[in-house]
Amino acid sequence: MRKWLPLLTVCLGTFMLLIDVTIVIVALPDMVDDLDASFRALQWVIDAYALALGALVLGAGSIADRVGHRRAYVVGLLLFAVSSLACGLAPNPGVLVAARAVQGLGAAAMFATTFALLNSAYTGRDRGSAYGIWGAVAGASAAVGPVVGGLLTEGASWRWIFLVNLPVSVVAILLCGRTLPVAHAAVRGRIDVAGMASFTAAAACATYALIRANETGWSAAGVWWLLAVAALLLAGFVVIEARTRYAMFDLALLRDRSFVAVLLAGLLLTFAAFTTLTYTSIWLQSVLGMGPLAAGLTGLPLSVTAFGVSAVLGRVLHGRRPDLVIGAGLLCVGLGSLLAAALLHGSASWPALVPGLALIGVGVGLATPILGSVSMSLVPVERGGMAAGAVNTARQLGFAFGIAALGSVFTAQAQRTLAGRDIPDPADVAHAIAGGQTPGLLRAAPAAGRQLLDSAAQAAGVAGVRATFVVAGAVGVLAGVLVAVLMRPGGPHTVPSAERPAVPRERDGDGAPATRDAPARSGGDRRTT
Repeated sequence: MRKWLPLLTVCLGTFMLLIDVTIVIVALPDMVDDLDASFRALQWVIDAYALALGALVLGAGSIADRVGHRRAYVVGLLLFAVSSLACGLAPNPGVLVAARAVQGLGAAAMFATTFALLNSAYTGRDRGSAYGIWGAVAGASAAVGPVVGGLLTEGASWRWIFLVNLPVSVVAILLCGRTLPVAHAAVRGRIDVAGMASFTAAAACATYALIRANETGWSAAGVWWLLAVAALLLAGFVVIEARTRYAMFDLALLRDRSFVAVLLAGLLLTFAAFTTLTYTSIWLQSVLGMGPLAAGLTGLPLSVTAFGVSAVLGRVLHGRRPDLVIGAGLLCVGLGSLLAAALLHGSASWPALVPGLALIGVGVGLATPILGSVSMSLVPVERGGMAAGAVNTARQLGFAFGIAALGSVFTAQAQRTLAGRDIPDPADVAHAIAGGQTPGLLRAAPAAGRQLLDSAAQAAGVAGVRATFVVAGAVGVLAGVLVAVLMRPGGPHTVPSAERPAVPRERDGDGAPATRDAPARSGGDRRTT
């Protein structure tokens, strides 16, 4: 049993940081009332965390390679705990959003080190089992977030969705020193500050552009200016990394079709599988009138199947072709979303979601464990933080981009539905429905027209949710095909070790002496998991 304590330590951090991506979804209406803020302002409670996590995890992984993975993980836990306390005590929306951004920084430090810590603690079939259990936790966390959020919000207060992190963080910190091995030999050199700054700014601009597009529409000039700035910053990042000796991201990896496929899979898996849950929750609560707990429980089929598939098949899938496993997982996610869209209609309620969400969970359970193990097998052991950071950056940016992009889809479809029902100002009403403000609309409407508006809002809500599932389904299916093609055996998938820049090493950040004979790969053959 003791040999699984490192896995427990890593999974505690993973569970907290991923559940906090979605745990706030069902609590937003209560936050709006308690803090006397608009729903649109509190949307940043979700976006600030997702943006900080997505934009900073690559840089955090690079720093972890310098200072030691175990040390970086502990610092991440401490930051996460302190910022969770600040979130729980926040007196106004500004403090809450700022604390969520710091919480995202702590989560980035944890997320960037998980794969390296698992690789250092386990080998062979045990490694396959560890990744399977970790994948089960990761796959179920985001889906179970609304359930936990509903329980805490209804049973206590929305503040407890953050305060509950404190005892879990304390346990994880105490376990770190006793259970986690030294993960790697530290890399000597300067931290790539310029690369971190340019990439973080590019990710922030791109995400904010999508959020603005959701609020003002794609015709707004500001949206395209932000996208142009993001593109320039990304180009600057590429130039910086090409000229920097101690780059935080090795650009040579982008010539490896398998690594590119893993990045795409991480981005599109999160986009297709989880971002629809935000708008499903808004529809169930603000349009259909369900409580936070009931709305959260609708995601249970996804979390249960994801956990079961990953836990049971993690060891079995060890050594299987990753192109087939990841491709099949993405296809299941896509088909599950399309199934949910097909079952939704004008009078549908939560039962229509169950079959599709269950199939999405199967896909998440298949793909999630393999992403981590494959990414680690494609880089030298001392760059494990970089690899984990890159993959998890893609995952979290997929969530941040998905929230913004599917918000535009929801609003546009709701507006088209309202326009066909002779509702005044369909654009404003559609934005209000997408923002969870349907109850306020109904209270403000004249009594004579309230029933008509309620009927129109229900039709617009279900049409908007159906549209998000259609887009997510198309993304999942196309991603499955694309990843399977990119990762198929038979081509020059990996970057020859001779092309990788030499990385000087010194003593490990955790105090262990560096070894000069570390293997070129941390996970063995790239076709194993």
